[in-house]
Amino acid sequence: MNFLQYAIWGAWLISLGAYLGGGLKFTGVQIGSFFATMGIASLFMPGVMGVIADRWIPAQKLLGISHLIAGFFLFLAAPQTEYAPLYTYVLLSVMFYMPTIALSNSVAYTSLTSCGLETVKSFPPIRVWGTVGFIVSMIAVDLIRIDGFQLSKTSYQLYFSAILSLVLGIYAFTLPNCPVNKESENRSLIDKLGLRAFALFKHRQMAVFFLFSMCLGIALQITNAFANDYLTNYFGNIPKFSGTFGVEHANILISLSQMSETLCILLIPFFLKRYGIKTVMLISMFAWVLRFGLLGAGDPGGGVWMLILSMLIYGVAFDFFNISGSLYVEKVTRPAIRSSAQGVFMIMTNGFGAFIGSYAAGKVVDLVGWPNSWYVFAGYSLLVAFLFMVFFQYKHESETGRQGDLATGKEDGDGVILN
Repeated sequence: MNFLQYAIWGAWLISLGAYLGGGLKFTGVQIGSFFATMGIASLFMPGVMGVIADRWIPAQKLLGISHLIAGFFLFLAAPQTEYAPLYTYVLLSVMFYMPTIALSNSVAYTSLTSCGLETVKSFPPIRVWGTVGFIVSMIAVDLIRIDGFQLSKTSYQLYFSAILSLVLGIYAFTLPNCPVNKESENRSLIDKLGLRAFALFKHRQMAVFFLFSMCLGIALQITNAFANDYLTNYFGNIPKFSGTFGVEHANILISLSQMSETLCILLIPFFLKRYGIKTVMLISMFAWVLRFGLLGAGDPGGGVWMLILSMLIYGVAFDFFNISGSLYVEKVTRPAIRSSAQGVFMIMTNGFGAFIGSYAAGKVVDLVGWPNSWYVFAGYSLLVAFLFMVFFQYKHESETGRQGDLATGKEDGDGVILN
């Protein structure tokens, strides 16, 4: 399930930008708008689907239905070459795909618990197959050719993703049953959608953390949207780089980022316990500076080592922000609103952050062009790091008496555990 869940995404997330910019000649803002669809969907669809799964339709069946619908819209999107219909179908597909990330987790947790297994220990080795699926799918669309063209450079990548979506949609109906939670009927819609956790914004530290999470979320979609387009189309039009590995197999080169991501996850417990959330988040921000700066300075020729280094740094840039931030929210909020607080974190990063970042990055690309746009993104990340250093006040203590960022003390009325 996890392998297919993320293979569906890996089939087009990294390579779609190159097809839109090269094959369809869309502008930077238009390319960015396709990646902003994930931000739009993340604002409300996971919450809505969560309500449905809790009250009416078992999670595994809703997972299957969502994938079948998402795959159907991808089939409709693939043959489109005009902006409006292509954007509309991709948006509709993403609307049903994004909630499946949470639904697949729920199915896994329920299944493991019913087997008497501890999810904290048993789920990570299963979830890693999602990243494997993402990488395998990226490489597959890079290497498979139809009519002499790579899937990653044509609309065939959408057909490929749609087929995987339909396969998982059917397979989901064979997964173990996830009982509907009748007790959820007594919870208000505000609680079900996780909106009550927005009260955390009344606390300065949490408000600053969430706002900077949005700022870092802006950076997340930039390379997803434009890295492949940059390598394939910008360098592909420069004669001395034409035919180089980075141009012909950009997806494989970029897949080093996901490989790095799987390894850097292992570093997080040490860094978080030793240095605390503020330092770890700052490391992530400076890693984004290097990620963007090296993309601007490198090239698929003699400078390919800088591109490779940029891909390897991505693991630190992504994991030290995304996973460490999630763990921080887990530690400083009380159990009653913990899931909702995680929802707020996702809304700020994958919702508002991704939406703003996708459009803003597209505008920068249209105005500044390549490779200077990467330096603009690097400068933005550096500014965010400086402001975070000044405004996020958090004192980390790593003594054995206090375990890193595990806050201690009493709870306040809004669910923050005060030190």
